[in-house]
Amino acid sequence: MIETVETVSVGDELRDLIRQQSWNQLRDRLTDMHPSDVADLIIALPREEEGFVFRVLPRDEAGEVFSYLPPDHQEGLIESLSNEQVRNVLAEMNPDDRTRLLEEMPAEVTRRLLTALSPEDLKNARWLLGYPEDTAGRYMTPRYVTVQPEMTAREALDHIRRTGPGKETVNVVYIVDQRGRLVEDIRLSSLVLADPASKVVDIDDPPLVKMNATDDREEVLKAFEKYDRLALPVTDADGHMLGIITVDDVLDVAEQEATEDIQKLGGMEALDAPYLQVNVLSMIKKRAGWLSALFLGEMLTATAMSFFEKEIARAVVLALFVPLIISSGGNSGSQATSLIIRSLALRELRLRDWFRVFRREILSGLALGSLLGFIGFIRIVLWEKIGLTEYGAHYMLVALTVWFSLIGVVLFGTLAGSMLPFILRKLGFDPATASAPFVATLVDVTGLCIYFTVALMILKGTLL
Repeated sequence: MIETVETVSVGDELRDLIRQQSWNQLRDRLTDMHPSDVADLIIALPREEEGFVFRVLPRDEAGEVFSYLPPDHQEGLIESLSNEQVRNVLAEMNPDDRTRLLEEMPAEVTRRLLTALSPEDLKNARWLLGYPEDTAGRYMTPRYVTVQPEMTAREALDHIRRTGPGKETVNVVYIVDQRGRLVEDIRLSSLVLADPASKVVDIDDPPLVKMNATDDREEVLKAFEKYDRLALPVTDADGHMLGIITVDDVLDVAEQEATEDIQKLGGMEALDAPYLQVNVLSMIKKRAGWLSALFLGEMLTATAMSFFEKEIARAVVLALFVPLIISSGGNSGSQATSLIIRSLALRELRLRDWFRVFRREILSGLALGSLLGFIGFIRIVLWEKIGLTEYGAHYMLVALTVWFSLIGVVLFGTLAGSMLPFILRKLGFDPATASAPFVATLVDVTGLCIYFTVALMILKGTLL
C-alpha cells in the first residue's frame, strides 16, 4: 500500500489550532506535513496569521518551507521576523535558493538579508551573485560530496558518512584531485555495489557530464534532458569543481523558460518576475513596445483597404467578408507558428528541417484553406437561397471569390507562421518573438491584397 503525503486539506483544522493558540499541537501537526504543503497552507492563510505558523516550525524545517514560498510571501515574512529568526531561516536554506531570494527581493530587503548572513554564508552568496544572471553559476550549490581518486570504495563510503550530512544530495559523489579539478562523478549505488577494495576511479559508471559556470541556463536544461541526470557538476574553464546543479533547480528553470516563451507568444517582452511583483510602469513598458509595433502594422491594413477603395465602393458586398478573410489567415498563421516554435524548443526540429516543414505546410495550408473556403461558399449560397441575406445577382461569383481567397490567405498564413521561427533562429533571435499577434498582423495586410486581387480576377466585368 502506498502511503500518501498529507496535504493542505487539513487547513481548516490547523486554522482552528491557530485560533485556539494551541502552539504545541500546531507544531506537531505541521511536522507531519511535507514542507511544500506547509508552504501552501501559509499562502492560504491571512497575512496576519502567516507569522504564527512560521514561528512554531522547527528551525531546520522553517528554512525548507521558506524556500517553497513565492517572493511576495517571503518578503512579508522577512519583515515580520526578528533578525535572529531571519538569520536562522537563511542558515537552513540551500545556497542556490538563498541566491535566488537575494535576487528577487527589493534592495532594502536584500541589504537586511545580507547583514543577517553568517560570514561563510555571506561569502557564498556574494560568490554566487557574482555570476551573470541566467547562467549555471547562479543555480549551483557548493554543498556536494567529494572523494579523492586514490580512495577505495570502502574508504569513500566511510568518508561520505562523515561529510554527507547537510549536503544537497549524496546520490552522486564527485571525484576531485588535490588541485580541486573534477576527475569523474560516480553514483552512490555504483559505489555501494562495488568491491570494497576497488579504487573509486576504477568503478564503472556512465561517462562524466559537466557544465561550465558561464553556460546559459537553457544549456543546463538541455543537458539534464539529454543525459537524464539527478545532478550535474559545474566547473570553471580550467576544470576546477565549483558546485552542482540538482534536478529540482532545473525544474524551476524549465518553468521560467516556458513562462518566458508563453509571454513572448502573446506579443510582449517577458516579465522576468511574477505578475503581481511587476509594477504597473514596468508592465506598461514591456507591453507597449510590441503593442505599438503591432498597431503600426495594423495601420498597413487600413492602407491596403484604401488602395482598394474603388473596388469596395463598386462592390460593397466584398467588405462584408473582410473580417472573415483576414481572421482565417491570422488564425492559421498563429497555429503554424505555435507548432513550429514549440517543436524547435523541444529540438524536434532543426534549422535543416525547414524545407520539410515548408512542404508539409503547403499541403496543410491548401487543405485547410479549401475546407474553410468550402464552408464559406456553402454559407453564402445557403443564406442567399433561404433569403436570410441578399448578395445580389452574382452571389455565386462572390461565393467563389471567398472560396479561392481563403485558399490563398490560409496558405500564406500557414507558410508565414511556419517559416518565421526558422528565419529568426537563423538570425540568432529567439523564435518565440515570432509571436502569434505578429504573424496575424502580417497576414492581415497580405490577406487583404490576396482577397481583392482574387476578386478583381473573378468579378471583373460583373461587379467590378
